[in-house]
Amino acid sequence: MASVAVQPQAVQSSTPRKKMTKQLTGKRDDTPLHSAARAGNLASLKEILTNTEEEQLKALLAKQNQAGETALYVTTEYGYNEVVREMIQYYDLADAGIKARNGLDAFHIAAKQGDIDVLQILMEVHPELSMTVDLSNTTALHTAATQGHTEVVNFLLEAGSSLATIARSNGKTPLHSAARNGHLEVVKALLQREPGVATRTDKKGQTPLHMAVKGHNLEVVGELIKVGPLSINITDNKGNTALHIATRKGRTQIVRLLLERRETDTKAINRTGETALDTAEKTGNSNLVAILQEHGVQSAKTIKPQATTSTARELKQTVSDIKHEVHYQLEHTRQTRKRVQGIAKRLNKMHAEGLNNAINSTTVVAVLIATVAFAAIFTVPGQYVDDPENIPPGHSIGEANIAPQVPFIIFFVFDSIALFISLAVVVVQTSVVVIESKAKKQMMAVINKLMWLACVLISVAFLALSFVVVGQHEKWLAIGVTIIGTTIMATTLGTMCYWVIRHRIESSNMKSIRRSSLGSRSRSFSMSVMSDSELLNNEFKKISIFSWNTEKHFLAPKRQIGLKDRKSNLSPCLCKLHDIQIIDFELLHTSSGIEYITPEQVRNEMVGEVKKLARISLIDLADATGVDLYHVEK
Repeated sequence: MASVAVQPQAVQSSTPRKKMTKQLTGKRDDTPLHSAARAGNLASLKEILTNTEEEQLKALLAKQNQAGETALYVTTEYGYNEVVREMIQYYDLADAGIKARNGLDAFHIAAKQGDIDVLQILMEVHPELSMTVDLSNTTALHTAATQGHTEVVNFLLEAGSSLATIARSNGKTPLHSAARNGHLEVVKALLQREPGVATRTDKKGQTPLHMAVKGHNLEVVGELIKVGPLSINITDNKGNTALHIATRKGRTQIVRLLLERRETDTKAINRTGETALDTAEKTGNSNLVAILQEHGVQSAKTIKPQATTSTARELKQTVSDIKHEVHYQLEHTRQTRKRVQGIAKRLNKMHAEGLNNAINSTTVVAVLIATVAFAAIFTVPGQYVDDPENIPPGHSIGEANIAPQVPFIIFFVFDSIALFISLAVVVVQTSVVVIESKAKKQMMAVINKLMWLACVLISVAFLALSFVVVGQHEKWLAIGVTIIGTTIMATTLGTMCYWVIRHRIESSNMKSIRRSSLGSRSRSFSMSVMSDSELLNNEFKKISIFSWNTEKHFLAPKRQIGLKDRKSNLSPCLCKLHDIQIIDFELLHTSSGIEYITPEQVRNEMVGEVKKLARISLIDLADATGVDLYHVEK
């Protein structure tokens, strides 16, 4: 394969849509074809395509860089129309549909950016690209509809209106996403081609109207009702109509619009036994409560006073709801853990690079100090005795003329020590290969202190020799330089030592606090949960058919963890059990609404921490107990 360097571009189809902030060379594992495509260099790209053998060219076209991008993906992302037109002639359908690590292929990225010209070029050669999907079964039409690119949506619908019926893996169609984001023109285009999707439901049982009322666009809601008026009363998996959801989201204008429609069922009750009025009262929205009452919406108790659900039935519903919530939370935790692990890997890589840069910098500084110290001994002021016929009394050939003076002796001793310390650092840095990060940190800590010492020694050597250089009559000048230099070095090194010592003390204190608080939290919360579970067990005896499953799934796993580590899947259970008066002890919850705890548990945690540390700030106490003590409310 001929290797062609990317020259400054001679022909560029258009201004790149994406700003190039990185080098065009091999940091992304780009091939020359990637680099030419990224720069929009049509001449270089043609040269590569025509001078490469057929088999090598096919491999080159399918080659992906570190981000999984092919050359076609790169030029499509930057929006170079002519380059895309040239390249797509060489791609077959399989290679043109290769996905990058973000799950998008060249056609999807053009749809996401709303680049109608690039899409037309790609469709001329491979019209089948419009049917490709990403990892979540999202079509290019869905991507364009989510972004609100009306022109692209119309173009793709002309290519095949059935695209509007293809749903993502979560069951949402392009109309769901367009309605949620309030893209009116896109909604109109989709409904005009496929009006039947107006009543399609996703895996949560929600229609596009359910999604629309979560937003703020009244016209989108009106358009959906006009096409599918019956969808106004369709309920999702939790029994919520569009009115329920609009009320919960606090969309006042949309609630008014729904109430003005004759089709709206104002008596609809969801699976938690709430009408829209009950939902508004639960969220504390007095404005919506007034509007709903004005239109004759009643509470569930008024509509069905006789249908009082038994305690056992409510508990069964609670357990069922929590099962779904736990599943969602576990999935969310798994995704979060995956993202955190990725961030941790990048941070570790950055930390390793920083550590290596520090080691390299220290080596350079050590070589510099060694060079200066070595040269200084042979360039002393006053020169040396170098005339064999004229040797002063008490001197020998090659001896420095100022050798007997005290400043020179000080200079010689300190300069020599600085030289050998620097050489020792250079030998260690160039000979010892340390792989483990912790060992590298320890080695750097020792080497840094040695370099501090070398800097101090070379400074003392310089100041000692300055007394010889200025002479007896200008001795005050050397004294002044000594005072200034000593002040600067002492201040610098003193400050550095202060921060090092302070950091180590704080690290040591934090370790001891964590170690002690872990033990105390484990003991105290174990006792608290056992007492709570005893209370629950006494109440559950009345409805024994459900007590075993509830305790087994939600209480037993919590016996050995502290407040800070408790999982949120227990919180909704406690809250709902408290609401239906299965448990009667007082509950506190934080402002986030995630954790529910008893006042006694908080009190025990606080007392334990204060006893251990004698005095502790409110911020540290909050961190130790895992509870936001500033915002705890009943």
